[in-house]
Amino acid sequence: MCGIVGYIGSHKAVPIILEGLKRLEYRGYDSAGLAVYGDDNQLAIRRAQGKLRNLEEVIRQNPLEGTFGIGHTRWATHGRPTEENAHPHRDCHGSLVVVHNGIIENYLALKHRLQSQGHVFVTETDTEVIAHLVESHFNGNLEDAVRAAVREFTGSFAMAVISSADPRKIVAARYQAPLVVGTGDGEYFVASDVPAILAHTQDMIFLADGDMAVLTDDGVRLSDFEGHPISRKREHILWDPILAEKGGYKHFMLKEIYEQPRAVRDTTLGRVSQETGQVFLDEMDIAPAEFARFRQVKIIACGTSWHAALAGKFMIEKLARLPVEVDYGSEFRYRDPIMSDHTLTIVISQSGETADTLAAQREAKQKGSPTLAICNAVGSMITREAAGTIYTHAGPEIGVASTKAFTCQLTALFILAMYLGQANGSLDESCSRALVQELLHIPGKLEAVLSHDPVYEALGRELHRATDFLFLGRGVHFPIALEGALKLKEISYIHAEGYPAGEMKHGPNALIDEKLPVVVLATHDSSNRESRLLYEKTLSNIQEVKAREGIVVALVTEGDQEVRRFADHVIEIPPASDLLAPILEIAPLQLLAYHIAVRRGCDVDQPRNLAKSVTVE
Repeated sequence: MCGIVGYIGSHKAVPIILEGLKRLEYRGYDSAGLAVYGDDNQLAIRRAQGKLRNLEEVIRQNPLEGTFGIGHTRWATHGRPTEENAHPHRDCHGSLVVVHNGIIENYLALKHRLQSQGHVFVTETDTEVIAHLVESHFNGNLEDAVRAAVREFTGSFAMAVISSADPRKIVAARYQAPLVVGTGDGEYFVASDVPAILAHTQDMIFLADGDMAVLTDDGVRLSDFEGHPISRKREHILWDPILAEKGGYKHFMLKEIYEQPRAVRDTTLGRVSQETGQVFLDEMDIAPAEFARFRQVKIIACGTSWHAALAGKFMIEKLARLPVEVDYGSEFRYRDPIMSDHTLTIVISQSGETADTLAAQREAKQKGSPTLAICNAVGSMITREAAGTIYTHAGPEIGVASTKAFTCQLTALFILAMYLGQANGSLDESCSRALVQELLHIPGKLEAVLSHDPVYEALGRELHRATDFLFLGRGVHFPIALEGALKLKEISYIHAEGYPAGEMKHGPNALIDEKLPVVVLATHDSSNRESRLLYEKTLSNIQEVKAREGIVVALVTEGDQEVRRFADHVIEIPPASDLLAPILEIAPLQLLAYHIAVRRGCDVDQPRNLAKSVTVE
């Protein structure tokens, strides 16, 4: 959630750290600060409540110089979002400072012990314990002191520590919270996520749980918490740093919505053969023959990724004829799930560091189930612990509300469903070729959907004063109703609920009146009898809403005339098969949410109380 940036080199540290923190704003934060070791051999700290512009003003009024330091954007967990509670935090003498993401669960016991030893605490945070505990172990070598301290912690942490008593050194450590080290030409970086340092280097070392990194002017040394030297593969990140800029768009979210055709195309290319329909998956430790042995699938995810998982259930059951269960990561390990080596567990996470999903993945592995990851972040913890990974090639997603990562997850799930069906014989070559052709046409159709933005903007202008929304869908379209409702509530703060259209009579009908907009997903595949049947039932639901004077916003297939007789507003998408239509359906709902939020004056890229990567339970 919070952001960490550290730098050591020959350039001025403050601009580099501030720039990195700005690139991490998407993670969510409510205060910020930095510490720099100056030419006077002292550590200078600047902190501010609120946005980074407040910190920049503090620094403008009271500048600081130096060529190495650490910075942080904090999202409050322990203690209010005040300047006093902002990171970096100091020891008793102000000669050692720390920035930290995560939660130190045993901080109270450690705090009481340290207070009994004479340490004086000045904040409400758990992080301040780290500074005092490292101080208590310090005997001239910062690395040894940090190593001794981390062995006393329980909880999760990614941290960076510097000290004026052992200068020109940044000591970083990770346990259950993401941390990456960047290597440049005579300069080195540490950050909680790649975009923070991508403008300076594309060579990254992703730390694993239990890793410690020491950054000096001479390079980077890695060890475990016991002090044993270790090595980690250096990854070259292919993301173009320009992708992390707004590129002329008003908001990152809008830019990322419009990047979806490219992102879906990139996720598809190289994985399917147009000629044979064959699917190819790399990065797999699971042998092709093993995929044929699986008898059930469990998909684990949180938030938007969970909605993708629900759509993936329809895809896998239809194309691979395997039973699928979908679980929230936060619930999975608390119900003692039944699984075996014949169960394939799929974990979905945009960041690859989602704490609940990672914990569920480890539970599945412990029960003997191979795990496969669908993820956007190369080298993230979930991908390192998986037996195989399907990387979504969305590029960096800065807006807190996920957009292009979601459509790429849907794409990856469709490809995986085809692969499983081909592996177990449920999907023949003829069907595979037809499906691949349909998939390859999706980016172009998505571009057509996005070209109608004035329609969505006008609709947003008309509906932005509503206080509640209802989203309805059937079958594979129901997860998109859920995701459409989530996008609206995330960024506009309007209460919105997704519901199965067939359940209208079991409660939601009581909510409908002349003030309630009801968004109904009523697309269908005219060549599919089952799809046509669901469409007819959804048409009946629309009539139910109109009978109660609700405002119907219908999402339909191009050329549909039946729904127009009843709907107040109609949004059209190009024809597509039922399993691929969700990729087209979500784009108008994303743009509708966006325009409503902008009309309401909301912070679209950084909604209140939300963070991009949820790395604590």
